[in-house]
Amino acid sequence: MSIATGNFREKMNRWGRERRPFFFMMDFDLRQPVVVPLDEINPEEILYDINGHRNFAEKQFSDNLVNFTVIPVSRMRYCQAFSLVQQHIRRGDTFLLNLTFPSRVESNLHLKQIFFHSNAKYKVYFQDRFVCFSPEIFVQTADNIIRSFPMKGTIDARQENARAKLLASEKELAEHFTIVDLIRNDLSGVAGKVKVARFRYIDHIKTNKNEILQMSSEIIGQIREEYLHAPGDLLLKMLPAGSISGAPKKKTLEIIRQVEGYERGFYTGIMGIFDGEGIDSGVMIRFIEKTPDGLVYKSGGGITAQSLCEEEYNELIEKIYVPFT
Repeated sequence: MSIATGNFREKMNRWGRERRPFFFMMDFDLRQPVVVPLDEINPEEILYDINGHRNFAEKQFSDNLVNFTVIPVSRMRYCQAFSLVQQHIRRGDTFLLNLTFPSRVESNLHLKQIFFHSNAKYKVYFQDRFVCFSPEIFVQTADNIIRSFPMKGTIDARQENARAKLLASEKELAEHFTIVDLIRNDLSGVAGKVKVARFRYIDHIKTNKNEILQMSSEIIGQIREEYLHAPGDLLLKMLPAGSISGAPKKKTLEIIRQVEGYERGFYTGIMGIFDGEGIDSGVMIRFIEKTPDGLVYKSGGGITAQSLCEEEYNELIEKIYVPFT
């Protein structure tokens, strides 16, 4: 564990015992975690909306046309990585891997404007470096109960019988079974009496270009005594999030770093708040980052033995959107 991560965990545990509210973000590789008491956050640098808990007032915008153009990662680059993943699947190294890539985007909005225009359960704007507007819960805790809501399975809501098609898809079912089992195992590391409370429910999400359906499940457990007042220990025990890595987790992470060939950074990390009593956190998907070459949007999806390259490539592109209000 790095010094930065150790300090991060110690602060979270200490403030958890003191019941001092704080905001936190953890990047995918845990190299640059952020934790700040809520009363010390500078809204010029960090804006957040964690399931309605926010540090800003609503902004009003003009009705001017919003431009948002996508230049996706090349099909060739994606399919080369996809082929390597399939080789590892055939060898038994992994059976679910979340493959992601950055794509260029162009917009007439700057990052802070994108933040205010977007509508999501979990939003963050950070130091004019990136903005994230995620629909996916990581974990929530209240009293001695922990809940997680892994999200796997996406379809264009405009398709005829879209809901039925999503629920009937063997590929999506296999992927969802795998992620539910992985998250159930992750929760078992910090909780007892872990069970699936809801299996495969559907969320309807409106975006700047269309509408999609996404499939989730709810898994709950009773937090073990040693984690009740140690939010840092609890969160670090479960990272990285299973829904954006894969299974088995350790080997799959090795493959991800081999085949993706870029730094995810805070993309697919987690963000959230501790309100003095419990944690509410989201997975950092739906993510736009400022780079020297312009804006990039990082996206991807789960790959299994049943996946087809063309379908997965199209899903990566479908996930490049802003859920505009």
